[in-house]
Amino acid sequence: MAKVVTFGEVMLRLSTPGYLRFSQADRFDATFGGGEANVAVSLANYGVDAHFVTRLPENDIADMCLAELKGLGVNVDGVVRGGERLGIYFLETGAVARGSKVIYDRAHSAISEIQPGMVDWHSVLKGADWFHWTGITPAISQGAADACLEAIRVANEMGVKVSCDLNFRKKLWKYGKSASEVMPELVAGCDLILGNEEDAEKEFGIKPEGFDAEKTGGEIDQTAFVSVCRQLMDRFPRCSKVAITLRGSINANHNTWGGVLYDGKTLWQSRRYDITHIVDRVGGGDSFMGGLLYGLMTYGSDKEAIEFAAAASALKHTVFGDYNRVTVAEVESLMKGGGSGRVSR
Repeated sequence: MAKVVTFGEVMLRLSTPGYLRFSQADRFDATFGGGEANVAVSLANYGVDAHFVTRLPENDIADMCLAELKGLGVNVDGVVRGGERLGIYFLETGAVARGSKVIYDRAHSAISEIQPGMVDWHSVLKGADWFHWTGITPAISQGAADACLEAIRVANEMGVKVSCDLNFRKKLWKYGKSASEVMPELVAGCDLILGNEEDAEKEFGIKPEGFDAEKTGGEIDQTAFVSVCRQLMDRFPRCSKVAITLRGSINANHNTWGGVLYDGKTLWQSRRYDITHIVDRVGGGDSFMGGLLYGLMTYGSDKEAIEFAAAASALKHTVFGDYNRVTVAEVESLMKGGGSGRVSR
């Protein structure tokens, strides 16, 4: 069984019921989520030996979070305890012309105060096939960035492949460093990079020519992103594959979705999905990453890997919460042309 280790922050997610605005809500639905934890859950669903590493306080809410992850098949033995609080994020789900809104309450969270040396990376990464992180982690604090760099260097030393979802989050970079200052050194140690046009532009000044995400109308020319893939691979020579998620936003409830995977020679394009009634798009990119890692480890071709990633993520848009709670069989059914929504009896 393949082993994948992910590292980042998991938070308490408090979302307004249905499509209520924050100003209307008198209660919140409580779940957990976070980029790297989301990837670990996806992989565990597919039968992968998925390990999630973070730092959490010693309290009942953190214990509940760990119990949920363990119940979903994720190994949390590498989690270190300490600090005062678990981060929180509040979610207001958008509808039609009104976009979703996220408010973070994660200052001084346990992982924001992590330091290099707190995690025994040689032990955690023993026997691992992949190590995965996202651009959210180094945005949290200098300590989190340093710990992430430490992990990447150990993974490189041990021959463990490294994947990164660039995940630019403007609201998080508040500790005196910008993404363009911090990310290059970390991404230089990666074998696989996932991103979108905004991530590449905001972090490295790389963008596709003639593309405006606000004017797609749901239609995206996938080949326009070959230049982005090439520029990323030129900038980071260790990287052997680049994937880009392609979201066409018609409105908050109706998106088109797909992705491309580039190996330096060939651009593999996934099927395009027309998602007309989105239940929850948060975690969509994470579900794509989880699907892509599984696909690369399982199938014999990059084409099948990118198709699995796109189908898995399309299904995630129908699932409430950060985690993608779908199976390999469900994803493969959609890959083969399923998706009618017929009752399974």
